[in-house]
Amino acid sequence: MNDADGDRLQALGMLASALAGRPVAVAAVDPGEPSWTDGQTVFVDPAARQRENLESVAVHASLIAADSLAPDIVGAFVRHPRVAKRYLAIEGHRALGANGDVLPGVLSAMADPGTASRSDSPEASLSIASGKDALDEPPTRWGVIRAKKILAAGGRAAEQVDHETVAHVPRRDSKEALEELDDGEVDDSDDPDLFSSPVGGGGFIGKWLKKMLSSARKTGGGGGGPPGADSPTHRTNSANRGAFAVSSTANASTEDVADIKTQGFKYPEWDADRKSYRPDWCTVREIEPRIKASAPDAIDGAIGVRRPLARLGMGLHRRHRQPQGDDIDIDAAIEARVEVRAGSAPDEAVYLDSLRRRRDLSVLLLLDVSGSTAEPGMVGRTVHQQQRAVITDLTVALHDLGDRVALYAYNSQGREAVNMLPVKRFDDHLDAGVIRRLNSLEPGAYSRLGAAIRHGSAVLETRGGTSRRLLVVVSDGLAYDHGYERAYGAADARRALTEARRRGTGCVCLTVGAGTDVGVLKRVFGSTAHATIARPEQLAGIIGPLFRSAVRSAEVRRRVS
Repeated sequence: MNDADGDRLQALGMLASALAGRPVAVAAVDPGEPSWTDGQTVFVDPAARQRENLESVAVHASLIAADSLAPDIVGAFVRHPRVAKRYLAIEGHRALGANGDVLPGVLSAMADPGTASRSDSPEASLSIASGKDALDEPPTRWGVIRAKKILAAGGRAAEQVDHETVAHVPRRDSKEALEELDDGEVDDSDDPDLFSSPVGGGGFIGKWLKKMLSSARKTGGGGGGPPGADSPTHRTNSANRGAFAVSSTANASTEDVADIKTQGFKYPEWDADRKSYRPDWCTVREIEPRIKASAPDAIDGAIGVRRPLARLGMGLHRRHRQPQGDDIDIDAAIEARVEVRAGSAPDEAVYLDSLRRRRDLSVLLLLDVSGSTAEPGMVGRTVHQQQRAVITDLTVALHDLGDRVALYAYNSQGREAVNMLPVKRFDDHLDAGVIRRLNSLEPGAYSRLGAAIRHGSAVLETRGGTSRRLLVVVSDGLAYDHGYERAYGAADARRALTEARRRGTGCVCLTVGAGTDVGVLKRVFGSTAHATIARPEQLAGIIGPLFRSAVRSAEVRRRVS
């Protein structure tokens, strides 16, 4: 494979990540081999035509985004290649249709609405594929589904170790110096920035598609950067890297579950053994936290996460068919190219102009204060002390940036006593009293995590007051209470996160300073974006892409639903 093929695969990887709503790589297969994906990497033939590679990536990335390759689905294909082929023939159209809002127009036409309308879920597509109804074969360029490879990759992801390197998430130490970029330079500090790089734009992808379609042209004068570009941008310029593990950075698709209606402070609980909910099973009480007279009202050592979060929650208003702009409008450029070939005068308005909107984000921070967080952490301080440092800085940074922020702590003593301690409600001022309430918290009791997540997401949905919502759970990942142990508690917490994400709330889970096994965290947090760091100072290196990935995923899900 030559350098040009490597550049093309890198560009396709950016496109795949944007379409899948999570970091996805693109790698090469041997010439003549069909395309396929293991859920983390899309494999294509670099020797094939560029258009075929684009369509292959679009199909496989859309399957990832639609949760079409979940283990319980793919397991049915292991000894049944015919079913897998028929499943691709119908689920491919459904996944492309569901991803239509983020697909460039040149690719969205691949989805056949008639075929897509026959199914409304992966389970329905599997049922049709297992039957005897006549189905057209999927296009050759859509590739194949390799069930064993997908299941093997899923098993490897669940067993990754604490210090595994995730190539798509930059790792930096918080002491690095930040430099101002010249307008012409590229901001690569938060690669991949799925939130601010929509498909068909995003600078690098846009330039690559321009070259592929032979439609690039220079705009603007000299030295001011592209018209409409934000100024200034930043990047990090240090080789120092902090040591921490990042898992499941994305925002990958969620389990197919029904929305759960909550009645007051009564919440259901998922019983994985019976595969059903226990209705009104848990009682959540909001209890005002006690303030200790000796509690300080000062903030200890800021971590410095304000800069990585600066663009979080700032949507882009994209104006199509503009005479100048910061990226190319793919559909308009193709039409202009057709007009040139037909001998007509092309329309010169082939650009996208992006305007930054005001911040439109509400964030609810959920802090675990169960007894297990009183244990010593990795660097001398207790897990609670390190989590409190992270939650303090996140609260202050998001508030200073203009977001609506609420902070609740939680613990439990059985299903009838799940305690939520409102340290700061959405409409409370961030003042010394909030910091004193936070510094007065002491770990104790247990952690019925699923109920806490359900209440936190309900508060966020009813009181957040913005179109974009983000739930941030800071916990050691130990879901444990009376009758809420091991697999049962983990499945309920995972389900609660799924419910929130299904309703369009971005979710992020952070574990700070705890020695919890990565496999345990994976079982509790599932495919929700989550990260484990050894000490609070490492938060700045991951928080930008992690939060943006979750917000972007929720935004796509709201559009699809």
